[in-house]
Amino acid sequence: MSRHRIVNPPELGEPSGFSHAVISSGTIVHLAGQIGAGATLAEQFDHAASHLVVALKAAGAEPSDLVSLQVFVTDVAAYKDALPAIGQVWRKHFGHHYPAMGLFGVTELFEPDAQVELMGVAALPA
Repeated sequence: MSRHRIVNPPELGEPSGFSHAVISSGTIVHLAGQIGAGATLAEQFDHAASHLVVALKAAGAEPSDLVSLQVFVTDVAAYKDALPAIGQVWRKHFGHHYPAMGLFGVTELFEPDAQVELMGVAALPA
């Protein structure tokens, strides 16, 4: 039996081969990558961020509990060009909370049309 608790909120659909969130040692939540949907990078970031927040809340955390976020994009230059719109999306979901972050350029994501994937770690409140 695992000491970790798996959290798969029904709003995100049944995962296959992964979990949406894992709470380890009772205080740390590991969030699966959430890919975006939409035509633009900002729309996809909005979609991925909203799913990340659903997983966070299902695990008992809030966006302010996010301690680390990895952003995977298929086009770093397009991400930089979209930063003003992405900044607005960020504030919509996370306010002015900025965890430790990394941006990673990748050749492709699981879904062929996905341009962005967000993956994070949160610490549950004491």
